Amino acid sequence: MEQTRRTPRFPFSAPAELIRGDSSVSTMVTELSLYGCYLEAREPLARGTRVTVKIFASGEFFEAIATVMYSQPGKGMGLGFREVKPVFLAIMQKWLRQALDNYNAPPTIQDVDPENET
Repeated sequence: MEQTRRTPRFPFSAPAELIRGDSSVSTMVTELSLYGCYLEAREPLARGTRVTVKIFASGEFFEAIATVMYSQPGKGMGLGFREVKPVFLAIMQKWLRQALDNYNAPPTIQDVDPENET
């Protein structure tokens, strides 16, 4: 059964910190949405694990309490944001607007490979 999302996900590359109890792990965000993100992780946490996630981009950071929604061994995990303070919600909305603008931007000359054009 295919799972539908409440909002679209956008490619988003940024360093992140995953905090669980007294330990933390540095990782990378590869996708972002208003309600969650995908993190790279060789040893992802189990589904249902509660964590704090911090994402760093554009000289700002976002923080939320999150739950691991799904785990892909050797690849990463999807997090669902559970508690987000208003100040961090504003940062997330700004990042998502930027991601949408980048997604909708026309390709640049560097993005076009002349050898693959027909």
